[in-house]
Amino acid sequence: MKKYILMVFCFIILAGCSSASGNHNRELEKSFSSALNEKRMEGVDLNSLTDFDWEKAYVFSPYTPQKAINEKLGFNYKDPSSIDFRDDIYLVVFLHNNKVVQYIELTTQFRNVIIDTNDGYFTPSNATIKASD
Repeated sequence: MKKYILMVFCFIILAGCSSASGNHNRELEKSFSSALNEKRMEGVDLNSLTDFDWEKAYVFSPYTPQKAINEKLGFNYKDPSSIDFRDDIYLVVFLHNNKVVQYIELTTQFRNVIIDTNDGYFTPSNATIKASD
């Protein structure tokens, strides 16, 4: 009986930690940083780098509070990067069906990430991100 309870407890812990925050896509992170470094003001189209389905991508600046992230996304999201305490990254969160599916941490070597959208987020039809020094 103790083994059964322990197995159930472990399963609950693992299930709770697994994909609640989406996958940290380090490969996309490297590709995007490299591409943005080459084409800062021209911009980089996220579609050319992503190989997963997404409907919206939000960019959060350094020190963005958890509450502001939740308000922007429209649901509670446990930010795995702790951006509210960091000044070294931008957090880019990809949503599909109102769930976080992937996220990347973009270093602040790009002083200003330009969010040139009316809605404050990117979509596959409007997915060009620019940066400046």
